[in-house]
Amino acid sequence: MSSNTIDAKLMAKMFLAGAKNLENKKEWINELNVFPVPDGDTGTNMTMTIMAAAREVSALYDMGDIDMISLCKAISSGSLRGARGNSGVILSQLFRGFTKGVKECQEITVPVLAAAFEKAVETAYKAVMKPKEGTILTVAKGGAVKARELADAGVTDLSAFLEQVIAHADEVLQQTPEMLPVLKQAGVVDSGGQGLMQVLKGAYDAYLGKEIDLTVEKSAGPAAGSVTGAKSFEAQAGAEIKFGYCTEFIIMLNKVFNIKMEMDFKAYLESIGDSIVVVADEDVVKVHVHTNDPGLAIQKALKYGALSNMKIDNMRLEHQEKLFKMSKQEEIPEEEDLPGPKKDVGFIAVSVGDGIGEIFKGLGVDHIIEGGQTMNPSTEDMLNAIDRVNADNIFIFPNNKNIILAANQAQSLVKDKKIVVIPTKTVPQGITAVINYVPDLSVEENTETMLAEIGAVATGQVTYAVRDTHIDGREIRQGDFMGLGDHGILSVGTSISGVTLELVDAMMTPDKELISVFYGEEIDKDDAEKLSERLVEKYPDCDIELQYGGQPIYYYIISAE
Repeated sequence: MSSNTIDAKLMAKMFLAGAKNLENKKEWINELNVFPVPDGDTGTNMTMTIMAAAREVSALYDMGDIDMISLCKAISSGSLRGARGNSGVILSQLFRGFTKGVKECQEITVPVLAAAFEKAVETAYKAVMKPKEGTILTVAKGGAVKARELADAGVTDLSAFLEQVIAHADEVLQQTPEMLPVLKQAGVVDSGGQGLMQVLKGAYDAYLGKEIDLTVEKSAGPAAGSVTGAKSFEAQAGAEIKFGYCTEFIIMLNKVFNIKMEMDFKAYLESIGDSIVVVADEDVVKVHVHTNDPGLAIQKALKYGALSNMKIDNMRLEHQEKLFKMSKQEEIPEEEDLPGPKKDVGFIAVSVGDGIGEIFKGLGVDHIIEGGQTMNPSTEDMLNAIDRVNADNIFIFPNNKNIILAANQAQSLVKDKKIVVIPTKTVPQGITAVINYVPDLSVEENTETMLAEIGAVATGQVTYAVRDTHIDGREIRQGDFMGLGDHGILSVGTSISGVTLELVDAMMTPDKELISVFYGEEIDKDDAEKLSERLVEKYPDCDIELQYGGQPIYYYIISAE
């Protein structure tokens, strides 16, 4: 492309292309996550963040005439409010900074882009309390440094400029395993950085004039934590899953798997499905595809070797089960959603599981946002909750480390109420924080007390591994049960009770006096009581509290304090 400027119409097209490319690659990016836990994966969070903005940009793009100020507002506002998870919040901050750098320009040139990239990085770094190198931030910074170098060297050709910036950012991405040992151990690059690269590459393709499907769904369905009623359930129930079976397996190669074979195999998978990931190593090939006929993928793969670790999930069935659960959650009388009488202090907690939700309500929490590890609420969800709590001062308890940034972002957008985010990383920390609130103390004094108390809570969670990996010095197989502590994996095994007991052992210190056990929706009450009895025998000097949490995914959530 010969043009050395980008107008608002082209920038909108580039943004939509970047969003679509990220959406198309989200499952691949999810596969890069280091920890093998079922969580709100990076690719999903980043995609939901950018698509919130893409819907607003798409509406402008379809209208025809676009001015830069309106476009920048749509990108910034849409991504800020739709941000989910740490990676999504950082992505939204990159967009926020970038749009600040270009919104006053009718046409974007190389010098403008270089300055906007720098502003994007500056804004994103400021949003993170303790920036860590080897992440999406590092990749963004690498691109910005290259952009400044090229601009200062007098480069004016936008095509050459963008190509070199993207190439350098990709080089930085490949270096992330050397910056973060956990990435090197897992043999992957940073997933957030890879997500950013897909946005940049998609945008560049649009700049070059490649034919790209820019269609954006007008509605994303109900957000985590929203109260949407039966209509949203009906809308989702009618949603079509194009390819119904999530198919995964490993090929144990019996022949050399050269580049041509790999390309031919990928092309075949593309002809029968989507969400394709093919990762080839010396002796094995890891395969992931969504298809309506897993047998075809398997037959093709058998030509290259024997198969292992085969897993086929019916996504349509899982979707229907999820919708059924959502429909039950959505049967909430509208009057419950109305703000109560005006008060001085209110509380919002992110919770997962009806039992844990009831515990928070019993402690005086005004509004529960349904969310957690597999369903990260967005900044918009936080803002909606804040609107529903009729109080001058509101404490928010995220109760998950991947939700804290979204809560902080909501805090920064509210001007008519004082919002205090207590950075609780787990449900037990949130419960401890609420319990330690004293009405006679000021907001500042209560904040100080809560922060001190949550630091004394050790948390453990028992879940299952979604993939094979080697991490924290442990060999983990898909389907193993894992005990997760505050700073890593503390136990692994094939027995839920055995893993849980080993987890508690690792959590305990001589000063601990209380062990609280919240059992999840998949745990039978009798089994939970048997576990509690074993803890009583093992720790006779501790009080043992057993409560129904009802949380999915996590068989047990345990605190020791």
